[in-house]
Amino acid sequence: MGQRHISSGSPFEADIGYSRAVVADGWIFVSGTTGYDYSTMRMPDGVEDQCRNVLATIDKALAEAGAGLNDVVRVRYILPDASEFRKCWPILSAAFGEARPAATMIQAGLMEPEMKIEIEVTARVPKTAPGV
Repeated sequence: MGQRHISSGSPFEADIGYSRAVVADGWIFVSGTTGYDYSTMRMPDGVEDQCRNVLATIDKALAEAGAGLNDVVRVRYILPDASEFRKCWPILSAAFGEARPAATMIQAGLMEPEMKIEIEVTARVPKTAPGV
């Protein structure tokens, strides 16, 4: 089984040389995703709005791969300011409350100073998805 690459349309993907997601052997690997609204290429100010944008971008990539947020088995949260993570908990609980993936939160600098959160996920393509 080969690999399939999924793009979000972000110019960063071409500039840096990566895919939003790669589907391989029933797994979906979604790259670290930040809070840009790719239709406007704007970054909201608050971590909560950035978190919502991140999840929408991830959900869209997963849907294109034949999966959804409930199929996520691993999630990594990266924030430059760990004290802001708690603000995202209700949003993350709504997104991942059913899947309850293994999770890690890391405090680290991100590529641009306006970035307040980056999320990376690994998911499994459901056995009921077409072509599985």
